Amino acid sequence: MKVYPYRRLTGNVSWRVESAQLKAEGEPWEDVESKYLSTVERVVALGPDEDRPDWTQARLCLSAGLPAKAVDPTGPWQDVKVVAVLTERATNTRTTVEFSPVSADGRERTAKLDLHRCDLLDRASLAVHVVATVDGVPGRVIATSDVEWFVDVIEAAPSLARELDVKMVGFASGASRLHRFKDSPWLVDTTGRIPVVRVNTDFDGLGDLIGADGGTGAEKTVRELLLAQMCSEVWTAVFHSAVGDLEVEEDGTPVFPHGWQGEVLREMLPDMYPEREPEHALQEVHAARTGATGWGELQPRIHFAASRRAGVPRTLSTTIRDLERLTQGDDA
Repeated sequence: MKVYPYRRLTGNVSWRVESAQLKAEGEPWEDVESKYLSTVERVVALGPDEDRPDWTQARLCLSAGLPAKAVDPTGPWQDVKVVAVLTERATNTRTTVEFSPVSADGRERTAKLDLHRCDLLDRASLAVHVVATVDGVPGRVIATSDVEWFVDVIEAAPSLARELDVKMVGFASGASRLHRFKDSPWLVDTTGRIPVVRVNTDFDGLGDLIGADGGTGAEKTVRELLLAQMCSEVWTAVFHSAVGDLEVEEDGTPVFPHGWQGEVLREMLPDMYPEREPEHALQEVHAARTGATGWGELQPRIHFAASRRAGVPRTLSTTIRDLERLTQGDDA
């Protein structure tokens, strides 16, 4: 949780990636086709593709717009700057560029962010912050845009959805840190750049069941139900991780986090609070999480949303029908 001891900027800080360019070793810059840049998904896909070169450098052209009060000379902020920060957790890379004013009032700004292919491993997040001098203290972040873009160097198609990272590993025979979990069928790790599910291959028969293709009717039924249960636990774990360290504005309003944490919250909140907008739903969650008695009331909502995301009700209904058919077949 983060509370700011100074006045923060309210209002919309709009920005977007206008275009992108790639550069191969010893070659000129080439424009990236629009099909690789999605303003809806907010993803720039720079993964391997036969239509473009094996690039070593990329350049993103950015634009941003500030609310009028941000540049009001009589306001509480001086020397207002807009910066874009590209973060790659896998390589611990952070690249920053400052926007330059292109309008007379300083509200409209542009920037070009250069990055190197060797600095990126998978998917990097791109966020925009407004920095100013407040009460004589320079470099204070007075606003962070709700909009976040992603730069994906693995996928060639711009898609926000990413598959979960599932690893098959023996808990008893593997790394020592997993030994104490040897009786657990799986574990969910939310500490990395994307959530990881570790399936315990030392759990008798689990690896063969999950990794099997086809099998008998009973095996398929059990496998589908098991996977649904696993997914439900994953959604629950990543939700708790996402709300565990929310940043909070000066007035107490929680802010959607960046990366997969923000994606998880935007996916689950409509199921938890279908009558509320996502921003208001996040406020409800934050109030319950920090309140004296609200956390218990929140748990059924989390369980319901996680089960829906994982398809547990549908899978369970199908399982019951399949078991009835199998039982009738045995009786016959």
